Amino acid sequence: MPPDLTPTARALRTLDLLWERPGLGAGELAGRLGVTERAVRRYVGMLREAGVSVESVPGPGGGYRLGRGARLPPVRFTQEEALGLVMAVLGGRPELVATALGKVVRALPAEVGRQAALLGAYAAAVPDPYVTRPDPVLTAELAGAVAARRRVVLGYRDDAEVEVDPWALVVRQGRWYLLCHSHRAAAVRTYRVDRVRAVRSTNRSFTPPPDLDPVAALEEHLGLGWEFATRVVFDAPLADVAPWLRPPMGRLEALDDASCVLVGSTRNPAMYAGEWLARVPFGFRVEGGEELRAEVAALAERFAKAAEVPVGATDVRPGRDD
Repeated sequence: MPPDLTPTARALRTLDLLWERPGLGAGELAGRLGVTERAVRRYVGMLREAGVSVESVPGPGGGYRLGRGARLPPVRFTQEEALGLVMAVLGGRPELVATALGKVVRALPAEVGRQAALLGAYAAAVPDPYVTRPDPVLTAELAGAVAARRRVVLGYRDDAEVEVDPWALVVRQGRWYLLCHSHRAAAVRTYRVDRVRAVRSTNRSFTPPPDLDPVAALEEHLGLGWEFATRVVFDAPLADVAPWLRPPMGRLEALDDASCVLVGSTRNPAMYAGEWLARVPFGFRVEGGEELRAEVAALAERFAKAAEVPVGATDVRPGRDD
């Protein structure tokens, strides 16, 4: 290192070295810094006085490592990381996240911090009405239960209690889901984390399914288990239809080379018909689900009436002179 560095600069370099290689001994730190071991101990003391938790590792091969203190040690971001962080929270910034982001921006190097501040100040986002913000404390408790493989009792929606084995937390399109095994239903279930009102741990453990893919499992179960069953046959190949469907609509299977079937369930047949099925540009017929069939018929009647020409009115079309 340059011999004219100040003690503060060497203390910060000590911090960098411990960040990169936890457990470095005083001798190795002294060699890298070009100082004595006594000086290394002084730099460690300076870091501790500044609120950075530096722990001593006992033993013959012991050294120093960063611990969890009252303050975070300085964190270094690349330009791409810093700007990406700002962009990631622009879509919906609750007060807590906005405050934390401001602290991060102020701690960045001058040029990167200036760019990040400008991005945050002059970029605007239309709030996503479908984004939900679950309680951070309850979400952390669920994450702890997932990690410990500990069964929990959820207070869900209107104080209904559900005993579950929490397999995984999955964030999908701005919503947090808990993928789990519900003991009340004796089946796999997905619960919206923003609807969880309480989490109570039990002393019972569980073993999740082997080779569990949480994202794939969530996609598979989002369209199952709702109140109204659905079955829709499309007059098009599966490969053509699949891009137009949303996973919560159900499971899509091929019938033959020219048709496929969608089997699922919904709690809102009107939305299923008017927002989901109506956008699919292929012919289809509802073979299962009286509620869905009724909503499709009502939608078709409404659109047919909208296209009627009133008696005595002239059918004016663009490009015609008569």
